[in-house]
This record gives sequence, C-alpha cells and structure tokens, in this order.
Amino acid sequence: MHQVVRARLRALVNGAGAALRRRAAGRALRRDAGMVTSEYAMGIVAAVAFAVILYKVVTSDAVSAELQGIVKQALNARM
Repeated sequence: MHQVVRARLRALVNGAGAALRRRAAGRALRRDAGMVTSEYAMGIVAAVAFAVILYKVVTSDAVSAELQGIVKQALNARM
C-alpha cells in the first residue's frame, strides 16, 4: 500500500516539476517571440506594397478580361 502511495506522490511531484519546466521554457521563448516597433513598421510597409501590386495586377486589362471570361464560362456551364 505504501509503495502505491509513494509511486503516486512521485508521479505527482515529477509531473508538477515537468509542468514548471515547460512553463519556464515557454516564458523564455515568448521573450524573444515578438517584433519591435521598427519590425512592425517594415512589416506594414511590405504588406501595403504587396497589396498595391496585387491590386494593380488584378485590375489590369488582361487579368480583368481573363477573370470575366472565367466567370462567364462558369455561369454558362451546364451540369
């Protein structure tokens, strides 16, 4: 009986220790996981530049005509 109780206590203590180690490791990773203000600014500039290029491509005559053709073909398709 005492061996069973000791085994359970040992498992609880080891489990709690492992949880504390995991929590400490998670905190250590979170400290370096964020971006600083300058990285946010560069990320926003890159996202806006990508959005502008994508908008220009999608609204160009060739792509617009191709998209219209795809939509017309899909609407005229028979099942």
